[in-house]
Amino acid sequence: MPAVPPTLVRDLRFKVHQDYTRVVLDLQRSVSFTQSRHTNPDRVIIELQNSRLSETALGKAKHETFPDDITIQQPHPQSVTVSLNLDAISDYKLLPLSSPDRLVLDIYSRAAEEAHAAPAPPALAQPLLPSTPTIRSAQRPARDITRIVVDPGHGGKDPGAIGHSGTAEKDITLQVGLKLRDLLAQRLGKQVLMTRERDVFIELGDRAKFANSKDADLFLSIHVNSHPQRSTKGLEVYHFGIASDRRALEVAARENDVPVKDLAAGVQFILADVLTDKKIQDSLELAWSTKQAMVARLDERYDVVDHGVKTAPFHVLRYTAMPSILTEIAFISNQTEERLMQTETFLTRMAEAIFDGVKAYVNPIQTVKR
Repeated sequence: MPAVPPTLVRDLRFKVHQDYTRVVLDLQRSVSFTQSRHTNPDRVIIELQNSRLSETALGKAKHETFPDDITIQQPHPQSVTVSLNLDAISDYKLLPLSSPDRLVLDIYSRAAEEAHAAPAPPALAQPLLPSTPTIRSAQRPARDITRIVVDPGHGGKDPGAIGHSGTAEKDITLQVGLKLRDLLAQRLGKQVLMTRERDVFIELGDRAKFANSKDADLFLSIHVNSHPQRSTKGLEVYHFGIASDRRALEVAARENDVPVKDLAAGVQFILADVLTDKKIQDSLELAWSTKQAMVARLDERYDVVDHGVKTAPFHVLRYTAMPSILTEIAFISNQTEERLMQTETFLTRMAEAIFDGVKAYVNPIQTVKR
């Protein structure tokens, strides 16, 4: 099968508004992308897979009028990266759109946020310590979330992935799911429904139908990863879309229990005709806030590898009508992470980490440290 040629970023457009700057990447066709956080300097990297910049786009990215806090480069013949300077940016939104295909990036600067802030109080005799920076989502009201469905993957006759010492994915996901249920109910006061509360088999289609029939506002699916290379470890969070890369497609195929070749059929149709822009955006924001919270909480105690936010055609994400994510919390094929998942402490911290992300999404009024 011949290789698919890189998707061309035909043009770059940007417009500076009072509160934010909008950058639009005009694409030859839809493109898969990943997002990851980096330090020294503090930045977010958005990588467009199998893509390249046109001469027009490259020229605009290098032009002196292009926003200083955004760097768009072609570091590889088949990869375009967008780097956001988090020292200058308080928040951003990323939305893939079709007809025509484009990637829309809205960036909120700290300078604009400070310019619209309330007047400072009179000077004190002793200077205050610098306050924690606030992302723009701190200005948005709490989301109207009443009912959340938690979906522990696999169960019953379907054990999911099996670790070297015999640990079953179905047992790990259920333990984390039950802990997450209690946190969401007790600390957020939300109604939480479980697709399963014990070791039973539930069809993938029935999980999505359950969430839809209950008019759920969020759907949180919990899974454990596996990889042929046993040294691979870490966490990643998915929302529905065309697979970000080959491994994302393989992960979705394994969780959907279908051959890779059969997985992508109809996905573009679903994206175009069923999913609304709002669901796409909300799922992406939920995935991003959850992934950030998981890394932030767990990295304090464990050697966390951040595989980022990705898209893939998981069945339970494809057919749910509400914002939905699927968390792959660790690799059961990695013996170190399998041992961690055998401990109550790690599973409790993992549930707390996912809770932190959902809370940040539901109640964006709180201050979030970048």
